[in-house]
Amino acid sequence: MTDPSNDPAPFYRAHVFFCVNEREGGHPRSCCLAKDSQELRDYMKAKAKEMGLKRIRINSAGCLDRCEQGPSMVIYPEGVWYTCKSKQDVDEVLEAHIRDGGRVERLMMDAPSKK
Repeated sequence: MTDPSNDPAPFYRAHVFFCVNEREGGHPRSCCLAKDSQELRDYMKAKAKEMGLKRIRINSAGCLDRCEQGPSMVIYPEGVWYTCKSKQDVDEVLEAHIRDGGRVERLMMDAPSKK
């Protein structure tokens, strides 16, 4: 067995998987593509480049199985899931999470409930 502490450093500082899956029309769970996910993913990629964010990868993903909450995205290495429905949401995630290392709780799936 190999010691995980010997793993190489991550190639990317952040790796975003943005669902662009398409299901047939009328599917009961819908799909992210029908919620403009491709346009939002393309916008996120261009905006990250415009912001000069380094060692960031914005990828298209197939179904992430959270269609009802979509458009869905997950950011690694943290494994934080977001729903981004607008360019403003994308901007907020790029600024707060990717650039500043924080979180955008209002957009998080499975965000902790307020007590």
